[in-house]
Amino acid sequence: MSTKFEKAIQLIDNENSKDVRKESFDNKEYPKELLYSLRMTSKLLEYLPSASDELKIAARAQHINRWIIARNTYSMDRVGYLKWREALKKMHADITSSLLAKVGYDSDFINRVVFLINKKLIKKDADSQVLEDVVCLVFLEYYFEAFSRKHDDTKLIDIVRKTWNKMSKKGQESALKLHFSDKSLMLIKQAIS
Repeated sequence: MSTKFEKAIQLIDNENSKDVRKESFDNKEYPKELLYSLRMTSKLLEYLPSASDELKIAARAQHINRWIIARNTYSMDRVGYLKWREALKKMHADITSSLLAKVGYDSDFINRVVFLINKKLIKKDADSQVLEDVVCLVFLEYYFEAFSRKHDDTKLIDIVRKTWNKMSKKGQESALKLHFSDKSLMLIKQAIS
């Protein structure tokens, strides 16, 4: 019989498998958000093998059903971006809490997962900081190269600075061990100098 945790992970994966957008990795095609959630889990377990179940679920559900709220449904400026991100966090938390209740988790457990998904008290709550570090590491390792081809160097340096400032010292040290193209590494070094 599956545990509550295993059932919760399966339900999250089932939701993310509905993403019609595809991404290829290692000669296999995945629904985009399913691949993201698998990367989040893998990076979390590499970064903090002793992570709590609440943290593991929050990492897996970080982008659950993200495609439902399109970026272009908000104004294409900084204010619109921030509103979109807040709407996404609320949606991710609502969907995840519903799934967790369905498999029998209590309100304390669910509230902790929601707290983490909403990225509350990043610099003050250890698990929130770990989750933020993992989000940043996954972005840098898997998405930064493609992202960098769409934006000019000035914007990229600004994004890397903002990303870097969200990370803990341990997260920053882990980021410097990732493999980057020469150009990306140069931009990253410029941003953090």
